[in-house]
Amino acid sequence: MVILSCKDIRKSYGIRDVLKNVTFSINEGDKVGIIGGNGEGKSTLFKILTKDLNYDNGEIFLDKNKSLGYLSQNITLNMNNSIYDELVCVFQELLNMETKLANLEVKMSEPYDENNAAYHDKLIKDYTNIQDLYGPRGGYTYRGEISKVLKGLGFLEDDFNKTISTLSGGQKTRVSLCRLLLRKPDIILLDEPTNHLDLEAIEWLEDYLKSYKGTVLVVSHDRFFLDAVTTHTFEVINGHVNCYNVPYTKFLDLRAKDHEAQLKAYTLQQVEIKRQEAIIEKFRSFNREKSIKAAESREKALDKIDRLDTPDKDKEASKIQFETSVKSGYDVLHAENLAKSYGLKTLFTTLDFDLKRGEKVALIGENGRGKTTLFKIIMNTVGAEKGNVILGTNVNVGYYDQEQSNLNLDKSIIDEVWDDFPHLTTSKLRNALASFLFTGDDVFKIINTLSGGEKCRINLLKLMLSRSNLLLLDEPTNHLDIMSREALEDAILSYDGTLMIISHDRYFLNKVINRILELKECGINEYLGNYSYYLEKKANPLRFQEIEELQNGKTKTQVKDEKKKKRELEKEEKTVKLKLKKIEDDIASKEDDLLVLQEQLCLEEIYANPKESERVNKEIAVLEEVVSSLYEEWENLA
Repeated sequence: MVILSCKDIRKSYGIRDVLKNVTFSINEGDKVGIIGGNGEGKSTLFKILTKDLNYDNGEIFLDKNKSLGYLSQNITLNMNNSIYDELVCVFQELLNMETKLANLEVKMSEPYDENNAAYHDKLIKDYTNIQDLYGPRGGYTYRGEISKVLKGLGFLEDDFNKTISTLSGGQKTRVSLCRLLLRKPDIILLDEPTNHLDLEAIEWLEDYLKSYKGTVLVVSHDRFFLDAVTTHTFEVINGHVNCYNVPYTKFLDLRAKDHEAQLKAYTLQQVEIKRQEAIIEKFRSFNREKSIKAAESREKALDKIDRLDTPDKDKEASKIQFETSVKSGYDVLHAENLAKSYGLKTLFTTLDFDLKRGEKVALIGENGRGKTTLFKIIMNTVGAEKGNVILGTNVNVGYYDQEQSNLNLDKSIIDEVWDDFPHLTTSKLRNALASFLFTGDDVFKIINTLSGGEKCRINLLKLMLSRSNLLLLDEPTNHLDIMSREALEDAILSYDGTLMIISHDRYFLNKVINRILELKECGINEYLGNYSYYLEKKANPLRFQEIEELQNGKTKTQVKDEKKKKRELEKEEKTVKLKLKKIEDDIASKEDDLLVLQEQLCLEEIYANPKESERVNKEIAVLEEVVSSLYEEWENLA
């Protein structure tokens, strides 16, 4: 059943058509990926669908019985609330019910007055009616749901009471996402939801959205995420929306075939049009009545042809090419026994690893674990509390900062690059800027006015010009569209230096990485492959074991000790799972007992007898405390 559709939607800014005759329809339960280059109009389309932006022409149909929720890149939260209180507000209806139930329980515990039986009957009736609504609408589970979603998106229990005004931009975005998921609208619109999530949170969100019963529209450049979640792909390009009923990777094949067929049909038609125009011109040149009439006849036939539009073509991507000015030694970097903490928060201890020339290594780990801090320790802009970092012979480091903090916001683009590379001639500098799509007067734009993607391209250009042989890249694909990500991937694959990268782009990691270092509080876990290998190894630790042992050159004793530690860890995990199962059974049993007691309050022999009513209420209070403690114990174990 169609629940959302657009017909001939058009939106312009001045003389620029952002959207032209956009037509599509979406059925209930569809999971749609919206893709396209930066500036193509994806966010504009979302704002039109949410009525945050007017459109010039066309029609939009939205099922009036369906609710719509939108996660935009602009945050709207109550900054004075705590994280938890902001999310509890989603369930205001249940909170109101709780208040009414509490008030009714107080009144029901009053002595029974036979002369006012109707009053007491009404209390019971009201209590029963509200309770009948409270349970099915999630009254007994919504607080657990809040906790589950918060933890799934990377918040710790210690974070729940933090005031929203104290959070980073990324954390605020995650709170907004939590709020939207808890609202459970029929149609969810998500604009770059994975930008501020770590890998674990992204995987949780994927599982959540895959099982979501509603309809999902998501703007994303995360190709792995799109393949995992979406069933349809809508490409926004040159003002049009091209619709494909397949996920991203399959869409690539279909688009290539469609483009080839469209180009062939367009070329053949153009050839025929030119042939007819030449014949018409020749007939006219005879300048005779009969030939002129023949020319006019052919001209009318030509005017009736349904002319094909030029096939959509992707915009040009940045021409990225990393080269080294000098070859480094084989041993590029050695880190030994590194430790770092901030106050009571320990980021990591006993951290050891090595980088060899030509390696492409990814550094992954939960948000807040210290990945960026480790890069800054290597760059010597932050000091470690313990340990050493030793760079090898002829190693020069290039650093890409995800915060773009090394850009002077008051400078123009050309001055920002020229000041760092004053030896470049005007011609070479303009050519370099043009290769990163900064042409004409664009080079004189002030950096403060640029988009995130444009700032990203400036930093990548500066990195390319540095010709460093060790690149430290911190989330370089953030703000890049898919085409620019592919250009960066190709540049890294042909790079002859050494690379260490922090990234949540799993498609990117699969394509360019050959070793993964997972940062933990007590050091690093190493995986000798790309991201898919990492996932398979995590799911099945014994897979590829013989190959890895051979590569690592471990002794039999070392292997035996490691296997013993793994068995102990697996045993501990099994114990925890059994405890969790027992607690879940206890919670279910206690909640059944609670329901029985609450039903007893509605019996005349209970509510008419003050002592019995008081006894039941006391038992309810005790049971509620027990259930609350069990939930707390379950969350701590989980």
